[in-house]
Amino acid sequence: MNAINDNPNISKFNFRAKGKWINGGHNQTVINDFDGACQTHNRNQPFVFDKDEPPVLLGRDHGANPVEYALAALNGCLTMTLVYHAAAQGIKIEEVESTLSGDLDIQGLLGMSDKVRNGYEKIKVTFKVKADAPEEKVKELVDIAQKRSPVFDIISHPTPIEVSLQN
Repeated sequence: MNAINDNPNISKFNFRAKGKWINGGHNQTVINDFDGACQTHNRNQPFVFDKDEPPVLLGRDHGANPVEYALAALNGCLTMTLVYHAAAQGIKIEEVESTLSGDLDIQGLLGMSDKVRNGYEKIKVTFKVKADAPEEKVKELVDIAQKRSPVFDIISHPTPIEVSLQN
């Protein structure tokens, strides 16, 4: 944080992903390099995320579906934010468990109804945290996680997205 105070440019990051359709509902996303702290970072090995749909949604179950990945991203970011802020406050976390669920009506996705949202109607997140702190302090950490989590912000507030077609 002191380094950012000295040079705010090191707080700027650009994360990237490359996607490729395989067949049916199956597609892959590769995550490798990103910019941050005034330099480009390359991972030792790229991360490959397979996405598909379960058979009931005409897929072959080669991976979690995209809306399940959204739950996983939200879970990971809320958990990391909670743990990092606890560490910054000197609170020892022994265990964090979370349960996430999202309600989705596929009539929106299928274009069957303009009255049905395409995405989740509601997401529920429940934490179970074991820490060397009183319950009120743990509740405060959960609140901080919601306030500071980038993925919570992305999901709970509209983020401008530019989509284009490349020749």
